[in-house]
Amino acid sequence: MAYTTGFFYLFAAVLLFAAFRVITSRNTVHAVLYLMLAFSQASALWLLLKAEFLGITLVLVYLGAVMVLFLFVVMMLDINVDELRQGFWKHFPVAAIIGGFVAAELIAVVWTGFPTVSAGAPAVQGSNTHALGKLLYTEYLYPIEIAAVILLVAMIAAIALTLRHRKDSKAINPGDQVHVKARDRLVVVPMAATQKPAAPAATEEGKA
Repeated sequence: MAYTTGFFYLFAAVLLFAAFRVITSRNTVHAVLYLMLAFSQASALWLLLKAEFLGITLVLVYLGAVMVLFLFVVMMLDINVDELRQGFWKHFPVAAIIGGFVAAELIAVVWTGFPTVSAGAPAVQGSNTHALGKLLYTEYLYPIEIAAVILLVAMIAAIALTLRHRKDSKAINPGDQVHVKARDRLVVVPMAATQKPAAPAATEEGKA
């Protein structure tokens, strides 16, 4: 067995496990993290099929932007999982039927086989990653930069919305420390001088 076949079964097994944990995880944040693991394994499978651009795009777009935003949205909404699980068994038959159709389609595609490239097809000069990268960063440079700025703004907004200030936390603002002055920390209070009272004289009865 070639090493590529071994890597294929490894990535496929981890992908199936991560996909199963996405739908069975009790914590919503954990489900999103398992989905990110599933995307990373799918990207590895694309690389094994020599589709480098699709694999890199899956990592950069989905793992680097979309799933991170999903994670921040889940943290921001504070979803009550118990309320979502109340109607699980009610919609389970419909979900099972749809899942059965999807599984039957996948089995039919695998059983019939994939189309192969004919021997008379013209050979591509260079790699597809080089050709697509050259096209994106020449003719589509401005759309790529605009999309990057939009994703950056969305991520900063999600971080700002999910940032919660706790009342019981003891934090110091560095800006206040930098702009502090001596007169704000030390206050001299004038006080009148007082004379110490003399000690009372001992009486003869006390001596006795």
